[in-house]
Amino acid sequence: MKIRCMIVDDEPPAQELLRSYVSKIDHFEIAAICNNALEAFALLQKNMVDVVFLDIAMPQMSGLELIRSLPQRPPVIFTTAFREYGADGFELDALDYLVKPITFDRFLKAIAKFNQYKLYLSHHEAGHLSNAFEQAYMYFKVNKELAKVYLKEIIYIESIKDYIRIITDTRSLVTYQRISYMEEKLPDSKFLRVHKSYIVALDRVCGFSNDLVTIGEHTIPVGRSYKQKFMEYLRGRQ
Repeated sequence: MKIRCMIVDDEPPAQELLRSYVSKIDHFEIAAICNNALEAFALLQKNMVDVVFLDIAMPQMSGLELIRSLPQRPPVIFTTAFREYGADGFELDALDYLVKPITFDRFLKAIAKFNQYKLYLSHHEAGHLSNAFEQAYMYFKVNKELAKVYLKEIIYIESIKDYIRIITDTRSLVTYQRISYMEEKLPDSKFLRVHKSYIVALDRVCGFSNDLVTIGEHTIPVGRSYKQKFMEYLRGRQ
């Protein structure tokens, strides 16, 4: 099966360069080339692609704004002339960040990262997540710096308006992100949303009483609309 790629860039030479690079990779094909983020937004509402090569600085809507506006985010490789957007790119969980002019060798490294990502997903879908989970991590922007967090360290996540608080074994991090995005990105075999404001690490759950989950010294409320799914998980553990 072909890997369907979308190129989003307002500069025709940049579009053509990426198109030529993609054409050299087996099993990859161009699904769409968009001149701006608004055009890409409309297409992505109808047809999801496997990976988006996305410029950042574009008129009307930037590449960063495009990704933040999507309810379902495809894998993204940012392509830009500006290094200073790097932290923002990784905050949005980009697979890679290519700075123009982009060489073919650098492009191939980005493709390798995409292939690793696909391999991780295939392991997840096949039920072989355990080893991959031990190594899995995400980057979060905290106080203008990038913080690397291994998923196995996360105890629970709390929503605070437009931010989330991530509680791990050793620290508490606050970052600008939606809890719905974390619910989508985290493996559902390891994490479960139990409240509109909370996601818990299932392996850390040690008790449940009076609609409260106990995780070590922490107690997390279970929302009414989330209780049935959580109870199904508990019955499955017995």
